[in-house]
Amino acid sequence: MNEDDFEIGSTSPELVSLLESDDIQPGMTVGYQTCKTIYLYHPLGGKMVDRPVKMAMNEPRTVHIAQTFGIEQRLRDAFEREWKALGADRHIANAARLARIYGTSAIAMLVDNQEPSQAVDFRTLYKHNVSFNILDPLNTAGSIVLNQDPNAQDFQKVSGISVAGKPYHKSRCVVVQNEDPIYLAYNPAAFGFTGRSVYQRALFPLKSFIQTMRTDDMVAVKGGLLVTKISGASSVVNNMMQRLSSFKRGLLKRGKTGEVLQIGEKDLIESIDLSNLEKPLDSARNHILANIAAAADMPAIILNSETFARGFGEGTEDAKAVAVYIDDMRAWLDTLYDFFIRVCQYRAWSIEFFQSLRADIPDIKDTYSIYFAKWINNFEFRWASSLKEPESEKVKVDEIRFKAIVSMLEVVLPQLTADPENRATLIEWACENANANEHLFPQRLSFDYDKLKDNPPPAAAPDSEKPGSGMML
Repeated sequence: MNEDDFEIGSTSPELVSLLESDDIQPGMTVGYQTCKTIYLYHPLGGKMVDRPVKMAMNEPRTVHIAQTFGIEQRLRDAFEREWKALGADRHIANAARLARIYGTSAIAMLVDNQEPSQAVDFRTLYKHNVSFNILDPLNTAGSIVLNQDPNAQDFQKVSGISVAGKPYHKSRCVVVQNEDPIYLAYNPAAFGFTGRSVYQRALFPLKSFIQTMRTDDMVAVKGGLLVTKISGASSVVNNMMQRLSSFKRGLLKRGKTGEVLQIGEKDLIESIDLSNLEKPLDSARNHILANIAAAADMPAIILNSETFARGFGEGTEDAKAVAVYIDDMRAWLDTLYDFFIRVCQYRAWSIEFFQSLRADIPDIKDTYSIYFAKWINNFEFRWASSLKEPESEKVKVDEIRFKAIVSMLEVVLPQLTADPENRATLIEWACENANANEHLFPQRLSFDYDKLKDNPPPAAAPDSEKPGSGMML
């Protein structure tokens, strides 16, 4: 039985109707509506999906284009402006969110006055307005089923998508799946033999977590309950004694801070004792959170909301586990980034951009195709390190690297005075490595290496010919 078959009452909250069902047992499959309900209403539903993506994308990637010398900053600025204009980071985060909720999602690129079924001409893409739609499995139902014929070329591969009966060429879309598909393992949440929802293995402990919330609510409600022991004046209970006891309870109920309440010598007032619940409640809650984290294959510290003060500061095992997890998330996001990188490169570094560069820099002699191929071949989009280091430590590392570069130049450069080509190559190597030390030198150093080859340094004069030297008689 699938949870999507449950009838949700109009007067009962969806999450309660779903997760309080006795039919939910370990190993049950989660359907489309189940995943949506958990994400929308379960306290951990959003955190399991969004928190890892936010942690992976917390630090922006940096653009590096090697061997571009003086124009690298202009290339970088153009790329980053177009990346921001496209809203690429937001689209990537939304697609990753849907993939983790349902098991798969897609991004479709729409270009003005172009049929989505035709291949994209990236060379003219900068001339048109583009927009991106983030699609969940219900939008693409029937097109991302994945072929299960092991002899077919498209065996468990996505060849394209179809939205409301309209096909999209594979150059206009990208599909991302949470976990790889398993042969003949149908995912009802994605309507195909695709990846799986992050809730698939965690459904039962997610149900158990709701019970801990109910217990917390009960403790919060009963925490202010007062228990009174009021001794009676006699063993005969009459109306007068009942009214007197009721009057005492009323005084106790209305009493506030700063007031004085008088009670009898044998009367006793105390709060309800809930101290015995603390340890079993904390233990059960932590175990449930650990089970959910294990089912979702994520570090439990992310769900527990524990502090990272010691972890990332001192490199503890928890910090290393979280760093490895973030690196895995970033590797998973590469498919989405590659799609937007290609679109952004063609739109940012267009022929018009190249002509403006040539107008400002007359030394650019080759064609646009040659330069564009060089730019994309030397393009690198780097993530920041998952493990954070203090700025002082980063400066020390860069300083050690720079000293090693200087030592290399001091040893090798004097031997290349008569070899201008290798001398220019060595200087180019030193500059590229020095420019990588961004914590020491925020501004990049660039030489015209062709001129270095054509203008070698003059040969050193012998000591006897230096000014001020004389001959010994």
